[in-house]
Amino acid sequence: MIDMKETTVVFMGTPEFAVPILEALIKNTKVIGVVTQPDKVVGRKQEITFSPIKKLAIANNIKVLQPEKIRNEYQDILNLKPDIIITCAYGQIIPKEILEYPKYKCINVHASLLPKLRGGAPIHHAIIDGYSKTGITIMYMDIGMDSGDIISQEETIITDQDTVSSLHDRLSLMGRDLLIKTLPSIIDGTNKRIKQDLKEVTFGYNITRDEELIDFSKLKREIFNQIRGLNSFPGAYFILNNKTVKVYQTEISDDMSYKNEENGTIVKLDKSGLYIKVTDGLIIIKELKFEGKKRMKIIDFINGNKENLIGIICNRSSNEK
Repeated sequence: MIDMKETTVVFMGTPEFAVPILEALIKNTKVIGVVTQPDKVVGRKQEITFSPIKKLAIANNIKVLQPEKIRNEYQDILNLKPDIIITCAYGQIIPKEILEYPKYKCINVHASLLPKLRGGAPIHHAIIDGYSKTGITIMYMDIGMDSGDIISQEETIITDQDTVSSLHDRLSLMGRDLLIKTLPSIIDGTNKRIKQDLKEVTFGYNITRDEELIDFSKLKREIFNQIRGLNSFPGAYFILNNKTVKVYQTEISDDMSYKNEENGTIVKLDKSGLYIKVTDGLIIIKELKFEGKKRMKIIDFINGNKENLIGIICNRSSNEK
């Protein structure tokens, strides 16, 4: 029987998503090093902020490496002489010198059902692009982006109640459990390697600022998915009276009684929501955040807002006629 406690591991990861996975590796293997992105300077006070993975490593007295560019700064990682390197949401392309080093190779925990949604934002895109399901893939790494052989997968259904936050948390725990279940077969060489079907490849690239802006000329289902797929980070938004409004919770309506109004027009506002005309009905905003204010339910917005918004067209400058 495999004793994973004797397997030396270098873990590479950065965000909160990877934390449960590192926690499980600390419990079940011998983690000898952590590689994470360099510290960030944030806020007006320019405070140095550690990644969630670095905080966890320090709390467990694990050596931390933070190369600015890992393609040029990898020797310290090799010097640790790990049996296996495991990555999850690290944030840099791993050079072949690292990929070829460990005896059990380099393994990645990816938050999609590869070959679907390769790239840095697969959870966002699973919802935005209208997928009915997604999941976790444990895979061997190669020099391509998420293109290595599949070892194991587990799927989960995406519901209309899911947001990127809820799916993120669910997949993080799924990734933890599937990795620990799969590791013994990687170590003893009994796992299967499945080539990715290149005909099935899709991509989930990092979200751009342009993709966060709501286009009210799209279909209601597309807008509904976009808002859920960006809730709570980074947040979908529109412009109202030259102010940014982030949107977090919505419903959709088939009501076509406002079909002659321009898309993006606010046609109704009451305690049930802010109603905006779109191509095939209405988007009803239930929760939002105005620039410079806190996130709020629509009833709180109404109580603190005396301005008449009916007839205003979203994403139009107040200078436009």
